[in-house]
Amino acid sequence: MIAAVGLLVGVILGLIFTPDVPAGLDPYLPIAVVAALDAVFGALRAYLEGIFDDKVFVVSFFSNVVIAAAIVYLGDKLGVGGQLSTGVIVVLGIRIFSNVAQIRRYVFHA
Repeated sequence: MIAAVGLLVGVILGLIFTPDVPAGLDPYLPIAVVAALDAVFGALRAYLEGIFDDKVFVVSFFSNVVIAAAIVYLGDKLGVGGQLSTGVIVVLGIRIFSNVAQIRRYVFHA
């Protein structure tokens, strides 16, 4: 319940204050958001399966974001940032859809 309230407060504050992202971080923001979504859907799946651990969630959340951003940064430095960004999005997208499929099976028994 506290997490849901925190999320709601964060969204409302973001809409009110509309923070600006520095131009240098623009390529990394979408990757960070998708990596964070992967952690959130993984946590929801773990919660429904009864194996949720808040420490694992926090570590997963931050490590997903940092690793995904580091891969894109490395790709930028190597000159293949677009390709690595696409790869990261595809891999995380597959993980998100897999978690959502498991959540759907658990919730709807189908």
